[in-house]
This record gives sequence, C-alpha cells and structure tokens, in this order.
Amino acid sequence: MEPIDSPVSFLSSPSRLQRRALLERIDGKSEIMNASTVTSSSSMEYVGFANFPNQVFRRSIKNGFDFTLMVVGETGLGKSTFINTLFLTEVYGKPMDGERVYIPSTVKVDSKTVRLVENDVKLNLTFVDTPGFGDAVDNSKCWEPIIRFVDDRFTEYLTEETKIERQHKIPDRRVHLCLYFIAPTGHGLKELDIQFMKQLHDRVNIIPVIAKADALTTFELTRFKKNITEDIEKHGIKIYKFPEPEDGSSDAEMTKNLELRSRLPFAIIGSNNVVETDTGRKLRVREYPWGVVEVENMGHNDFIALRDMIIRKNLVDLIEMTKNVHYENYRFCHMNTLKGPNDRFSDPFTQMEQEQRQWEKDFGLQCKETERVFDEKVAIRERKLADLSAQYEQIDKENKARLEEKRRQLEHLMNELTELRRSNGADSSHCSPLEKTKKKSGTLGIFNRN
Repeated sequence: MEPIDSPVSFLSSPSRLQRRALLERIDGKSEIMNASTVTSSSSMEYVGFANFPNQVFRRSIKNGFDFTLMVVGETGLGKSTFINTLFLTEVYGKPMDGERVYIPSTVKVDSKTVRLVENDVKLNLTFVDTPGFGDAVDNSKCWEPIIRFVDDRFTEYLTEETKIERQHKIPDRRVHLCLYFIAPTGHGLKELDIQFMKQLHDRVNIIPVIAKADALTTFELTRFKKNITEDIEKHGIKIYKFPEPEDGSSDAEMTKNLELRSRLPFAIIGSNNVVETDTGRKLRVREYPWGVVEVENMGHNDFIALRDMIIRKNLVDLIEMTKNVHYENYRFCHMNTLKGPNDRFSDPFTQMEQEQRQWEKDFGLQCKETERVFDEKVAIRERKLADLSAQYEQIDKENKARLEEKRRQLEHLMNELTELRRSNGADSSHCSPLEKTKKKSGTLGIFNRN
C-alpha cells in the first residue's frame, strides 16, 4: 500500500512530494465527481434526489388542490353562466325557460363547493357569488359584506393554524381569486368599480373582466379596454400581475404569453347553450338572428385567453400569491396586536398566560368597582335612614311638647272651674268631676286586698 493513500501517513509530517501527489489525486477525484453531477450514467453515482419532483407530483395527486374563486359584479352580467362555461360543467344548473331569479335587496355572499377530477387530478373548487351587489339605490359601503367574508376566511385559517392540536392538512378556504365583472358601458370604470377594487386589492387577487363583450363593437371594445387601463393606473388599483415566463421557455411560448397578457382586461362571453358540430365537437355559442358568437373563439372574445392564464398557467401562482402576500399581510396585522416582550410574537401558551393575567386584572378592577358602588349605595342609604330618624325624633319631641302643653291647659281650666264654683257658693256635695273620680277610686280601694 502506498503511503499517500493512508491518512495516518499523511497526518504524520508528510513530505513535500507526498502532499503534492495527494493534492493531484484529490483534484482528479473532484473533477470526476463534478462531471458525474452533470451527466450521471452509472448506477453507482446515482444518489436519487433527482426523483424529488416525482415525489412532489405523487403527493399533489394524492392530496389534490383547494381553490376558491369569487365572482363579483352587478346582477345580469352573466357571472353564473361564465362559471358554467369556464369549467365545462353546470355548476349552478341550467335556468328554466321563463324562470325569474330573485334578487336580494342587500349584498349576500353565497358559496358552493364542488369536486372536479381531470386526469386523476382532484380540485376542490369553491365558488363565491355576491348576489345583490350594486343593485341598491344607495350602494355606499356595499362591499363591506364581501370584505368581511374574505377576512373571516383568513381568520378561520389562522385559528386552525395556531391551534395546539391542529389538523395534519388545514383545509384552505381562503379566497384566491376575485373576478370583477365590469358592465359593458363603453366609457370606463364607474365610481362603484373603483371603490370596490381599491377596498379589496390588498386582500385578494383581482382580475377585471368585461362582461357581455358581444354588446360592443371591435372599436368600442378597444377604446373601452384603454379607458379601463387608464382608470386603473390613475387610481392606483393593484390588480393581479401575471408572472413572466420561466427561464428556458421557447420564443413561441413567450410570444404567446405576451399576447395573452396584452388582452387584459379580458372581454368575455358566457353561454349555457351547447351545440354539436358536424364533426361531433360540442361548442358553447350565443345565437343571434345575424349569426353565431362562439365562446371558445379568440376572434370573438378573450375567454380562451382568460382560461389559459388562470387555470392552465397560473393557478398555483394564484394560490402562492394568496398564501405568501395577502394572507401574510393579514396575519402580520392581526398578530401585531399580540406582541410579547422585546417585540417578539408570543407563543400560544404565553398568550394564554397573558390573557389569564389580563382577565384576573379586569376581574379585580371589576370587583373593586362593584365594592365601591356598593359602599356608596350603603352610605347613601345610611344617610337617608339617619335623616329619617332625626325627623322622627323631632316630630316625637314636638308631639310630646304639644301634649304637655294641652295637659297644662286642661289642668288650668279645671282649676278655674273649681274656683268659679266656689265663688258661686256651690254645695260641697257637688264636687268637681276630678274630685268624684278620686272618691270613686278611694271607695273601690276597699276591695283591693293588697
């Protein structure tokens, strides 16, 4: 065995030639290892971490995905029809002929969850509709129920996340995307549209869409899109920005992506009318006396562009954007009120102790306040009783004085009467009533054995 391969001989004062030979051997082995990381063909050099994407893929297939889509807009813009068209299914069902839909007087938030399966990929899709939005006479703050709904979903997720015993996989019911339907007026954004998007753009990803695009001509639609884009920039509305193509994308893919992004805001058409062509292909169309408008025709509207940009390209990015931006902002604002010492967020046990101490402090203050009120009421009642007692004593003293005065007056009158009888020479037999009373009492006294 050569001494150069022995670590003991290397550590025990190797010569200059030995060190040089060792470095050359190590450099040669490093070059071989670097080459194997680029093109590894031998099974001995294969570690296995290249299979990591397959593991993630299998886990995703097993768990599925959760996605919540909110549609907001005035009644009659085809929101439910668009949802049915987007996912090629009758989520809300087909409306009956002549059926009249009840429109609530206030904004109501309805949610419906369906499970879609495509090529073994499971998607738990929740649709959130807002009937009654913008239909009242006074639409001031009509977006508050929607904001409350979005915040409640954040609060629900945060509550599950901060539990001591929480689920292995927390159901994600947060709102990931809001499609805001703009009426095809041809002028620009209304004040209601501006205020709603400004109130909600910090909470959810917003994509504005022009509903019923077949109501506008090509020139009117181009000008309408330009006006909407200018209004969004003017009022500082933050809509969802589609990400740039990833590195390594082909020129054709980058060109197509740029073309699809240039169609924002998307002008869409929805339809529940399905027809079958001669080749057996089913199409969703809108039939008019002068022709047919195909929903999945890029020359007629931007439905395909919207579907590709949302579902086929950026569905995961919308989920990550909600998780890493909007939810984190809400979590930071909410947890900021629960800061502990040294500006560090308290853990659940510390929060429980703080809440317990705060509750004891509040309870002590409440007890002291109750005792103070009780003492005040007792003092008031004692003062009232003392005043009443003094009044009764004064009244009793006055009554006694008047009674004594009456007795003196009575005795004085009796004396006057006696003197008057004596002066008139009355018989001694005719005694005064007082004297008769004394005589009777003396007579009856003989029967008193005591």
